[in-house]
Amino acid sequence: MAATTAAALAADQASKALVRRFLPPGKSLDWGPFSLRQVRNPGTAFGLIRGQSLPFFLGSVALLLVLLLVLWRFRGTEGRAFTAALGLIIGGALGNIIDRMFLGAVVDFVDLRFWPVFNLADTAIVLGVGTALALVIRDVWREGKDAARG
Repeated sequence: MAATTAAALAADQASKALVRRFLPPGKSLDWGPFSLRQVRNPGTAFGLIRGQSLPFFLGSVALLLVLLLVLWRFRGTEGRAFTAALGLIIGGALGNIIDRMFLGAVVDFVDLRFWPVFNLADTAIVLGVGTALALVIRDVWREGKDAARG
């Protein structure tokens, strides 16, 4: 889990550092169906709630602590895939928390043109949540199937 968390965090922070260094706000690099452009997001996911930095920051830290408690509670019992999923979520959350702490806003840069601009931390969080949900659904389905067999 530590390796997954570290990899997600390192990829996120390195990509954001490169974007801040080489892609000034207002400029974009178009690559086929998507573009790269630096956007500072002072709000929540997709920039929905602005001007609430402190409450959102505290909520993010609280969510991270809950995830750490879940990981500690289920340590080793859910398997490597579940642990890796939590590592992705924690690494992504840490990446965005670091931005909020030191920059006052999250650096987003992947623009698919049909979706709000996002970053690698957001991607890690979505992949981690999707994987964890799929594993939980699979386990519930298996348990239901086993219970039906009697």
